[in-house]
Amino acid sequence: MFDFNNRVVMVTGAAGNLGAAAARAFYQSGANMVLVDRSPDRLQKLFPELADSARHYLATSIDLNDTAGVEQSAKSAVDKLGRIDVLVNTAGGYRAGTPLHETPLEDWDFLMNLNARSMFTTCRTVIPHFLKQGSGRIVNVASRAATIGEANAAVYSVSKTAVVRLTESMAAELKDLNINVNCVLPGVIDTPPNRQAMPEADHGRWVTVEALADVILFLASDYAGAINGAAVPVYGRG
Repeated sequence: MFDFNNRVVMVTGAAGNLGAAAARAFYQSGANMVLVDRSPDRLQKLFPELADSARHYLATSIDLNDTAGVEQSAKSAVDKLGRIDVLVNTAGGYRAGTPLHETPLEDWDFLMNLNARSMFTTCRTVIPHFLKQGSGRIVNVASRAATIGEANAAVYSVSKTAVVRLTESMAAELKDLNINVNCVLPGVIDTPPNRQAMPEADHGRWVTVEALADVILFLASDYAGAINGAAVPVYGRG
């Protein structure tokens, strides 16, 4: 359905459940892949066919809050593949369970860094490459929790709300420069960790990583050229 031949797609958190699904979908659609993850070896295990390819680049052991490391990864990708056409930020995580007055300050720093600062850092790094080449697409992953504050998950909601606001701000700044920026708002994603955490839930109502990846590909494609600054709900039947 989607054609990403001759396009270079950078996916952060590419060894995670959603990141890997998005990376596979882009790869199957013909894209040249730049896969970024903090793990030193999971990308090679998940994508052995890409490890030694001249058409792809695996950036491992990358802390997305380390500006120098992210900048070097982007530079190495451009040096090898010539350009970056799409940036997909799937890196992120969840931590909740306590009311705000009992939430450690460390949880604030952890979630804001993991969900918001990491995206800020990668976008700040890649956008100059988009400006130089005159085009680009960014798709960020926020959460349904960004739409309303939830009890015992205040900091998580705030961190994902920050993703939406950053998406909207970048879209407003870049919309006249042929650079589109959008985000998705997943509900509960059907992943092994979520099934383990909620074994009694109706997993069939959750959104699958493959379905969410399809929406990400759509937003990164030419079909979504008129969409900018959107926060797209992807809730499954939840």
